[in-house]
Amino acid sequence: MAVFAACAAFLLLLATAAGRELSALQRGLYGPSRALGSRDVPHSLNVSTCPGYALTALRESEHGLTAQLDLAGPACNAFGTDFANLTISVTYETQTRLHVSIADANRSNFVVPDSVLPRPHGTHPKPASDLVFHYHPRPFAFWITRRSAPAHAAPLFDTRPSSLPATPLPPFVAGDNSTALDGFPLVFEDQYLQLTSALPKGTNIYGLGEVVASAGVRRDVGVDADGNPTRGTVQTMWARDIADPVDENEYGIHPFYIEQRYPDPSSSSSSSSSSQSERESKSEAHGVFLASAAGSDVLLATPPGSPVSLIEYRLLGGTLDFYFLSGPDPLSVAEQYSEIVGTPTWQPYWAFGFHLCRWGYASVNETKEQVAAMRAAGIPLEVMWNDIDVYRAFRDFTSDPVSFPGAEMRAFVRELHADHQRYVPIVDAAVAHVVNNGTDVYDPYTSGAERDVFVKNPDGSAYVGQVWPGYTVFPDWFSEEAAGWWAEALRNWTDGGVTFDGLWLDMNEASSFCDGSCGTGIDISNTSTPFLLPGVPGNPVSTYPECYDVDRFGPSGNITVNGTLTCNATSSFSAALTERADLVERKKDEKKDEKKERKKDEKKRRGLGAGGQPDVELNAPPYAIHNGNGRLSLHALATNATHAGGFVELDTHNLWGTMEAIASHKALLDILPGKRPFIISRSTFAGAGRWTGHWLGDNFSLWSYMRYAIQGVLQFQMFQVPMVGADTCGFNGNTDEELCNRWMQLSAFFPFYRNHNELGALSQEPYRWDSVANASRTAIATRYALLPYWYSLFANASTRGTPPVRPLAFAFPDQPALAGLSDQFLVGPNVLVTPVLEPNATSVTGVFPAGAVWRDWYTHELVNMNVNGDGNGTATATLDAPLGHINVHVRDGAAMLLHAEPGYTTTETREGPYELLVVLTADGHAQGEAYVDDGISVQPTPSKTVKFVASHGKLTVKPEGKYEIAPKLTRVTILGAPHASSVEVGGKKAAHVSVDAGLQKVVVSGLELDLNRAQTITWS
Repeated sequence: MAVFAACAAFLLLLATAAGRELSALQRGLYGPSRALGSRDVPHSLNVSTCPGYALTALRESEHGLTAQLDLAGPACNAFGTDFANLTISVTYETQTRLHVSIADANRSNFVVPDSVLPRPHGTHPKPASDLVFHYHPRPFAFWITRRSAPAHAAPLFDTRPSSLPATPLPPFVAGDNSTALDGFPLVFEDQYLQLTSALPKGTNIYGLGEVVASAGVRRDVGVDADGNPTRGTVQTMWARDIADPVDENEYGIHPFYIEQRYPDPSSSSSSSSSSQSERESKSEAHGVFLASAAGSDVLLATPPGSPVSLIEYRLLGGTLDFYFLSGPDPLSVAEQYSEIVGTPTWQPYWAFGFHLCRWGYASVNETKEQVAAMRAAGIPLEVMWNDIDVYRAFRDFTSDPVSFPGAEMRAFVRELHADHQRYVPIVDAAVAHVVNNGTDVYDPYTSGAERDVFVKNPDGSAYVGQVWPGYTVFPDWFSEEAAGWWAEALRNWTDGGVTFDGLWLDMNEASSFCDGSCGTGIDISNTSTPFLLPGVPGNPVSTYPECYDVDRFGPSGNITVNGTLTCNATSSFSAALTERADLVERKKDEKKDEKKERKKDEKKRRGLGAGGQPDVELNAPPYAIHNGNGRLSLHALATNATHAGGFVELDTHNLWGTMEAIASHKALLDILPGKRPFIISRSTFAGAGRWTGHWLGDNFSLWSYMRYAIQGVLQFQMFQVPMVGADTCGFNGNTDEELCNRWMQLSAFFPFYRNHNELGALSQEPYRWDSVANASRTAIATRYALLPYWYSLFANASTRGTPPVRPLAFAFPDQPALAGLSDQFLVGPNVLVTPVLEPNATSVTGVFPAGAVWRDWYTHELVNMNVNGDGNGTATATLDAPLGHINVHVRDGAAMLLHAEPGYTTTETREGPYELLVVLTADGHAQGEAYVDDGISVQPTPSKTVKFVASHGKLTVKPEGKYEIAPKLTRVTILGAPHASSVEVGGKKAAHVSVDAGLQKVVVSGLELDLNRAQTITWS
């Protein structure tokens, strides 16, 4: 045995010397003994000797192919045990979608269940597909091309070693040896899968989240637009409870990307046909989705001197289940992705109102005071929320009998409903374990234990973690009884007085404060948290936005003190970032001494739905993904925790939050029959948007995080979770007046609009500062005027998967200068938002895409732009942006139905009249449509789509559908109409017309037009 161990150690030394070394993390976690696998198979921890696979037993059909893949040489057992035989299935499912699935022949590795992610089905003739699958039989490699592409075009996805740089390559992240690239074979082991594709050098990748990316909405592929080397990306797919870190894994898992490629001017050929030249002059986009829940790293890199960039997938299990989408433009790719993961759930109209919350509303009376204060300030409030303060002893499905008694809560929510407002409470993932079996009466735990719905330890005992209420158990969503138990607990909660209108799902990665299982011998009666809560003695909330000088001006957060600006523009920004990093560290709950942490090397059977599998290492897989918390069980459920059906947490961890959202959505359909469920969840997986919205987690009250919020919202549009927003004004730390002013304006143009902050921080309700109150009233009035537009965008999302909010590069795909722009965005096709994202600013520079004429939303004036010399016709303009003003512009060609008189709530707003804004192109055209229904009923429900078309001095209004629209259209504004002096409505001269020749603006008012009937307006 000693000789064998020595040989194994020598093999490990030889392998690491030849290629990828162990990272510091791997050395710390595994030690030398990790060179042996769970079946005494030596692990080289290096893929350079992996032989790849050879394709055999090929069977082709008109819709694709199937084949076997056999190991092409001696097993390398790099980070697990190689599977000797695999299967590959290639299916042309639709004209735009190609499905390539590689699995172990016995189907023993984990596959995402259809109950979580139902798969689409279908076949399409190969010759009629936009995409073409090619392969090389030995060693097996495949590549995907676009059928219409010229022969010299780079494939969309290309795993051939000959297309990739020569290996071995040194680490592309300095100091992280695990980012060395040893080789690019197909590796398929029980605990490690690897597949690499070449990409065009410096290409544009969007997606792969969830992440706060320092590079912005476009991912860092290792080289910038000018060819300069950059850091590259390691995107880790492991759901994690953490206060919004930068460039690390966080709450959600979405292994989907959109790649946008612009034409290379040097590749154009004068001999090309006119149609081919036109095609080659346009950008093209495609999408790649890996339907896997496995913990993984996705690497984006451009090795030094390499003519290509690359993407490499490194998975801890599962299968290689890829979907390729042909686009050819980014918005089409997003729509095609929705055909796989499902279109987003329909949102109730009230969801688009303004929401208010904080951790620290200590009673129902204090909560009511906020509602009253908002109304007194004239700041619209649609939905009131409560954080964990509402609970008795932090326990789910309870309300504190003293501070939030059930009868008073019921009366409070009735008052909200009487005023057309709503109520949403928090629901944490963990359920409190009773502290004794005698006097501690807590039915959610007792009934759950009786129905056997909680996650277990490998020995079958209840898995015990630790969260806010102390020691806890966790629902097992694979249990057949779990969904019914969950719905019953929610119903009992609302019957007890907490009569909610929606749910807020938090801590559902799922998070636990213990390092894995809390173990035996714990004091179950100890309900304290293992760290100080923010704001209590010993843990003050002391941070402020980057330039706020608290030492000089005190803690008020005011923009001025004694007439002097409190933002010190000369203060060290790096010092502010260091302060932010310190704050992140304090937010971590890893308070245990590492020396006291026990190593958990039990080798437990891995439960799999498709059959048995020999033992593997559950707690510390040989390949250490770049989980920001370190080991996978830190601040999470242990990876050997067991679910019904034999599944284990290592395989299912990334599904927990979405499975909770599915159960909650179905429960709300039962508890609030006929009404659309409203849910906001922190953790999400692919397809979560069918059930829930999302907020961007525990961000920081910093200018940098207001900027990051834009990319977060744009990411989730791609992921088909469009109802998303950030904690406005910031959650962690103290905000200040100027930051909150600007952020309240910005978030008014995000789908989900909520102000929320942490316990002990400076109060940041929008009425706290006069300037913030004024900015909020203006921004919310604009938002509520735009609600018909927002609602129609979301109807398109729920029916076709069209993203409501878009990067400029997606809306104007043939303008390379817009690639990666993360400081501006479009709401739908027509509304351009240019926020101020830095302090002490009175102006902002906006980029305006070519091919459109832009008018100021408020004044209707044309933008005075300077055309850039980038060859794309884009332009910039310096825009006035005094405090309290956010620049919003509308493009020509738009016809937008608006609410003419925004009210205090969305209900009052909907009851008021409509107006129509028409912005004509230079040749006199505009069009648009509005979707209208009752805003609350579960689909399908009666609806009406009203189409507006303007052409050559004539506007037609054509309604379709059975829903009766009660409010009338009372005003029509036409921009870009020169020389208009006569206006007729329905063939009769309009009585109330005003003309502004300078703006080429015609306003027809005093109308009472029925939107249920066709209408005509002409001008000349």
